[in-house]
Amino acid sequence: MACNGDGCQSTCYKDEQPCSKPTESPNPSNNICIKCKLNDAVSGYGGVDDGRFCADCFRSNLFGKFRLAVTSNAMITPTDKVLVAFSGGPSSRVALQFVHDMQERAQKNFDASRDRSLPVFGVGVVFIDESAILSIPSGEMEEAVEVISSVVSSLAPPTKELHIVPIENVYSSDSSDGKEKLIKLVGSVSDPTGREDMLLYLRMLALQKVASEFGYNRLVLGSCVSRIASHVISATVKGQGYSLPADIQYVDARWEIPIVLPLRDCFAQEINMFCHLDGLKTFRLSTGPCSTINSLVSSFVALLQEENPSRESTIVRTAGKLIPFQFNRIPEIVDGKVPLATRRRQKRYNLKPNDSVSSESFCLLCNSPLDKSEIVDASNADNSRSSDIFYSACCSSCHFQILPSDSISMEQFYMDLPQSVLSRAKQANNGNLSLLREQIQDCLLSDCED
Repeated sequence: MACNGDGCQSTCYKDEQPCSKPTESPNPSNNICIKCKLNDAVSGYGGVDDGRFCADCFRSNLFGKFRLAVTSNAMITPTDKVLVAFSGGPSSRVALQFVHDMQERAQKNFDASRDRSLPVFGVGVVFIDESAILSIPSGEMEEAVEVISSVVSSLAPPTKELHIVPIENVYSSDSSDGKEKLIKLVGSVSDPTGREDMLLYLRMLALQKVASEFGYNRLVLGSCVSRIASHVISATVKGQGYSLPADIQYVDARWEIPIVLPLRDCFAQEINMFCHLDGLKTFRLSTGPCSTINSLVSSFVALLQEENPSRESTIVRTAGKLIPFQFNRIPEIVDGKVPLATRRRQKRYNLKPNDSVSSESFCLLCNSPLDKSEIVDASNADNSRSSDIFYSACCSSCHFQILPSDSISMEQFYMDLPQSVLSRAKQANNGNLSLLREQIQDCLLSDCED
């Protein structure tokens, strides 16, 4: 995506920098693949498995991580329609390739079966054009669109539908001032980190809108170990510790269209090496310098990784000990067309009620789960302005980095928000009032009582 700058490392589906050619080992004959014991191992890419596998075993090992994540968490089933978020970077390119490989195998099994009882899941690809709010040369964006189109069209059947969507489409399609509102909204955020995070939230809204409008029921992001490790530290620095477990799981179903991270166990170095070995096309858009908390943390984690290739994995494993939320799983499958083995596997790996945290309240802006201390009393909302209610229902991180502090600017910020955000705020407010009424139901007089 247009946010593929060197520094930006938030947990969106942006990817690492385009892969560089690895340095060959000075004595390749001394490094034999530990798996097949036949071929020379590839080395020079700097990953934890550097110099351990030959090219074929390396490909098989990386795809095995992807497939295990997909099958263990029931990310993709035969009846699904999957949307892959593609930014042009290595991670989303590998995610697209692996999803395509799975679909191709499913199609071959379907063609070879007699009863053809299991359908083949559908796949679509989406690219969000962020040139409306980022300084991207028009020629560069046109070239990126051509590359994306060629990549998708070059994949073998089944065909994949490609959606190239401007980010201003988060506003209503019949709204003529969507781009103007978007520029005003992002421009009103003075903090650079807050502006970068605001772009992340808008990007997610755009992805969700495309998925919902075209009937997709899964959204695949290319987040890998390296990106998640950076997010763990940056979220901690920004005071998002309570909601952190929600962002680093294999599945995030708090959104209308569940988000899945099949590359969660793969390293950026491995992904770059895979792109090099298979000659996969990647690109990076020029977005200028990026001086934010996210970029500083990204540089810090990169230095740690250079010192010890297992540092990123250690960070993610440590954060993985945090208790996830109940929405960090795919809802139980009841479709008879889904194989029994898949349903049993999902039941085995799915979170148990005692192993997860329930959260019924979310930040109206970033959709992060709210701690009890952040939830405000809605009983006095009748006499308050909509913008004030919205402000009070957002998380502390959004208060500090994104939302304006004065009421006049907050009112304008609220008016410039996309309709989907305003609708969610209205639903949340109605839900809070209903919950309050349930809590005091025993104290209310009925219509027949004096």
